[in-house]
Amino acid sequence: MLYRVGAIARPAQHVIELSKPRPLVIWHGLGDSYASSGILQFQSLIDKIHPGIFIHSVFIDPDQKEDQRAGFYGNVDDQVELVAQQLKDVRELSRGFDAIGFSQGGQFLRAYVERYNDPPIHNLITFGSQHMGVSDIPPCKPYDLLCQLAKKAARAGVYSEWAQQNLVQAQYYRDPAQLPKYLESNHFLTSINNEVQPALRNRTYAERLANLDNLILVLFAQDRTVVPKESSWFGSYAPPEDSKKKKKNGEGIGGGGPDHADEETTMPMRKQPLYIEDWIGLRTLDERGSVVLASCEGEHMHLSTECWQPFVKKYVGSRS
Repeated sequence: MLYRVGAIARPAQHVIELSKPRPLVIWHGLGDSYASSGILQFQSLIDKIHPGIFIHSVFIDPDQKEDQRAGFYGNVDDQVELVAQQLKDVRELSRGFDAIGFSQGGQFLRAYVERYNDPPIHNLITFGSQHMGVSDIPPCKPYDLLCQLAKKAARAGVYSEWAQQNLVQAQYYRDPAQLPKYLESNHFLTSINNEVQPALRNRTYAERLANLDNLILVLFAQDRTVVPKESSWFGSYAPPEDSKKKKKNGEGIGGGGPDHADEETTMPMRKQPLYIEDWIGLRTLDERGSVVLASCEGEHMHLSTECWQPFVKKYVGSRS
């Protein structure tokens, strides 16, 4: 049986392929792996919402233990490049896909959008991601030796050349009290946020991000892992002098982690220079009505059904 598109006859099977939900890519967070029980369960729940959806879970290494380790140790620029090639090689993704990034996986997917986006992401959902970095190294779970070793090494010299090349969390560590050091030493977050000299800013980053259909930024209301939690909405602690001025004027939207509560004010997304001057296309996207600032109750990555399901229903699996 055949049907016609213009003057070209195609098999009826192609009709079924075109009617499938748009594919989905997931990039897991710190301490997880691409095929963990949690990721597999999440995929099965999505399949119940969008039957037949193709889901690809990003991996740095096919060995689960090594993939988990890569969340702590490695060069993020190299990892994003590896994933870009990985996604390009997956035939089912060739027409584009939606994407979900958990925690640090969210800013890594944004880096993919800005630097590659071939094949393209349509809707990008990030849960508890550190888009403006963190001002404290995330805490470790009890008995998590891998995390504890990475955290100890980062604290010993987060802006050292070795840390910036080999410790994942150090590559998005952004201390407002040490902004000159951060701008001088960091090679990943400064790049994808275009926090570089004006002449060096990559305009293509802004063009690609602005081409997203939607950017959904989910913050966890009781997040004590991402410091400040408003980083999930492109917020950051204000530099010390700005923080003092804002406190005097009663400005700011509150503090973040336990070490900073009542000591810092937070600069929201629309006050950030990268937004005001549209360094990465975020303002263009927002003014088009395509940036969604959402929050979920709970601590970091405590994903209740009420939290994630509405976003998956609305922004994943379009058949159009």
